[in-house]
Amino acid sequence: MKPSTASVAAPAKARYIMIGGFLGAGKTTAVGRLARQFTDRGLRVGLITNDQGRELVDTLTLRAQGFETAEIIGGCFCCRFNSLVEASQKLSAQTRPDVFIAEPVGSCTDLVATVTYPLRRLYGNDFTVAPVSVLVDPVRALRVLGVERGGGFSEKVAYIYAKQLEEADLIVINKSDLLDAARLEALRKALAAKFPRKEILAVSARNGANLDAWFARLASETQTARTAMEVDYDIYADGEALMGWLNCTVQLTAARLFDADSLLQQLAGEIQKGLQAQQAEIAHLKMTFSTDGGHVAVANLVRNDFVPEMSLKLGEPVKGGELIINLRAEAPPDVLAATVKESVPAVAARFATLQAKLDHLEHFRPGRPNPTHRDREAVA
Repeated sequence: MKPSTASVAAPAKARYIMIGGFLGAGKTTAVGRLARQFTDRGLRVGLITNDQGRELVDTLTLRAQGFETAEIIGGCFCCRFNSLVEASQKLSAQTRPDVFIAEPVGSCTDLVATVTYPLRRLYGNDFTVAPVSVLVDPVRALRVLGVERGGGFSEKVAYIYAKQLEEADLIVINKSDLLDAARLEALRKALAAKFPRKEILAVSARNGANLDAWFARLASETQTARTAMEVDYDIYADGEALMGWLNCTVQLTAARLFDADSLLQQLAGEIQKGLQAQQAEIAHLKMTFSTDGGHVAVANLVRNDFVPEMSLKLGEPVKGGELIINLRAEAPPDVLAATVKESVPAVAARFATLQAKLDHLEHFRPGRPNPTHRDREAVA
């Protein structure tokens, strides 16, 4: 169903919407869809992305769609709460958004107690806070919940995954088009059994299925106040520390035209093969290739045994541009770095005259989460 484009009056207070979920759940695609619907209805939208490092694929992807986007780097929203507020104020000064949509780091949890409740307490005159949505990749969720077999995460990483769902106001099964009716029903039952009294929705941000009802809730409803969940920060910190993080930029130049879309797909496959050999579980590999003219191609890989996908294509050959790689996997950061350093030149060599120059590479484990605020209860 095509989303409604009827114009609406600007709200008296800006609306704050947070769309969370584990790495690879499809948050950025959903954020782009939601932002477009608000924009089509005549509302001004500001987007805020978040990551542990810099050079974010998500930010570039959303800006390529024409959205004003600020980014918070160097930690989760919970640990960078003041930066989150400052980013909102910066966007307000530039465009005065009616709606802010925030996409937190995919390995972060406890966002209700550390972000939305403090936001309500400290800035309730400026914002209304929508219910918190947590997206899941359905195949990953079936495996984490033990319904199906397949590659998965260790116990402490799975703890973060479960805590994200526990704190959700709305659990959103994204990419529902990947499952047939029987598997989708099995996932619903497993989620309902583990997280009773949670409302569960099934959508596909990629093809637009069943988005209207979800988006209407985010536009009109206010987060329900309740006691925040308990979180063992030692397990949480250990789980995040098991994740390797890599961001890098590569300059690509060639004397002859080459197919950048094919390059991204081949590079994703090469990195996938290298990490499989190391028994490293991929959480999310995201890559963009951007030309000097502002055109962008985007590739994604969300599991070891999945096929790399192109969410945006250039569609025509080029002679150069900038490649950004964001890779998150349960593996030592050195393994990620070695795999990328081997894969980039190996794939570049398949394209005549193509030269790849590594500009920047950072690889690390996330530090221990240390929230700025933690409110056990929400203000009325």
